[in-house]
Amino acid sequence: MLYVGYSELVIDAKARMAVPARYRAQWDPAADGKHWVLVPWERGLLRLYTEVGFSQLVAQMKSSLTPSPERARLQAALFGFAEAVEMDGAGRIVIPKHQLERTGLSGEVVMIGSGDRFEIRTKSAWKSGEDELFASLPSMAQDVEKSDRPGGGEK
Repeated sequence: MLYVGYSELVIDAKARMAVPARYRAQWDPAADGKHWVLVPWERGLLRLYTEVGFSQLVAQMKSSLTPSPERARLQAALFGFAEAVEMDGAGRIVIPKHQLERTGLSGEVVMIGSGDRFEIRTKSAWKSGEDELFASLPSMAQDVEKSDRPGGGEK
């Protein structure tokens, strides 16, 4: 599944947020899973994956009986903070209170298609950085291409 574009939304007083119809139309519960998975990523940011998409991401993480301390810590944080949520009949998800508190999200937000996932950010933060982000798009792409080349390393 490829998610693109963005939508301006509201997280209401009951912590509900409507998943836009254009994204719901792409979602196939038989292929994508019946749940969505919300992962608080940093202040002002939630990541939203389909159940299958999150499972594929997890499969890429090597797991063992004795993971390194760093991997064990990452797994505890990633899985401990993640929550499976279902859409109601009106196409809304309820964002768990602890995720809203951790990320500081409420009120007006944007839901951004980010390829294999969505990102939910405050509308004001998105709008204030939108022009700069757009202007830096070519240089970001070049930096990522360089880092993906053998011997390029991460910056």
